[in-house]
Amino acid sequence: MPIKNIFWDVDGVLANLNFAYFNFLTHHPNYKNDYSDLKWEDLPKVLPIVPKYGALELKTHPEKGTQMDYDFCHSPEFFNNRPLYPNVVETLKELNEKGYKQFTLSATFDVEAKKKLLNELLKDVTDFLTIECVQHGKFMHDTAKEDMLKECFKKYDLKAEETVLVDDRIYNQYAAINVGAHPVRYRCEFTSDLPQELNFIPEMHSLDEFKEWLFAQK
Repeated sequence: MPIKNIFWDVDGVLANLNFAYFNFLTHHPNYKNDYSDLKWEDLPKVLPIVPKYGALELKTHPEKGTQMDYDFCHSPEFFNNRPLYPNVVETLKELNEKGYKQFTLSATFDVEAKKKLLNELLKDVTDFLTIECVQHGKFMHDTAKEDMLKECFKKYDLKAEETVLVDDRIYNQYAAINVGAHPVRYRCEFTSDLPQELNFIPEMHSLDEFKEWLFAQK
């Protein structure tokens, strides 16, 4: 069955969260003294990539992770500073013209703040892009995104087998699988390999790669 619906994760797929983390560590008053000389390529040394995440998270800092995450989420000048990757707007417009229904699906700790950010960040495509956000639970690997996918299927009358979730986080690949959608792993600047049990999932390194894969799903 051909794919008709695309759920985009934003951070690490459409927007450069790693840029936001780097800027935060090197400029926030609580951390700049320790990380003002941090090199971009050394980000994973500061924020070790945990296997279940598969990408950078502030929470993985061995001593200050919880406080860093709190400071980041409560500092709009850093939290909102995550630019779109190149060609995002053009790609989403092209896929819209080809008839694909497109959504963003972001799990966050402040739904209203994240919606406000995404509506500004993606203002050039909000005439057709549906922005959905869901509240995270206590743990990053809870079922928030899985539950939201199910809710969106009902809300927008979508079929799971006609839907793809494009996400860089490994734990969200399970969300797509559990609801019967197609998982696609997007590899941004700092991502770890999929576990052996998920090696059947297609991995993409660019939007062009994703489009090539998508158009082949007939």
